[in-house]
Amino acid sequence: MTEFAARRPRDPGELGRTTIADSVVEKIAYLAAGEVAGVHALGSGLSRSVGALRKRVPGGGTTTTHGVKVEVGEKQTAVDLDIVVEYGEVIPEVGKAVRENVISAVERMTGLEVVEVNIAVSDVRLPEEEEEPERVQ
Repeated sequence: MTEFAARRPRDPGELGRTTIADSVVEKIAYLAAGEVAGVHALGSGLSRSVGALRKRVPGGGTTTTHGVKVEVGEKQTAVDLDIVVEYGEVIPEVGKAVRENVISAVERMTGLEVVEVNIAVSDVRLPEEEEEPERVQ
């Protein structure tokens, strides 16, 4: 048998490394949080306004993740969310559902361990408030 054929099979995981940018985790967390019933938007009113303005500026970017901050390490990540909840929703239940959905999505898609998801509820959207230009989709 030749020397080449006698080598042990290699694990493809040992042949390089994969890095995941903070912005990738932010987008996943943003979308996962927005999927939860009772979440009206992410970010404070000011950050939502700035995000909407940035979308209108040429070169300002089309994807915003306002209301989401992450810290990404080699194997773990932490997520901070700022959300607006619909009036009438039970805030602790919405928070729990958001936390579960974000952890599930981030861990499934990135393989990173989510060590914490901190949620700050910055506002409650009242039924009579006029619709804001951007809503989490």
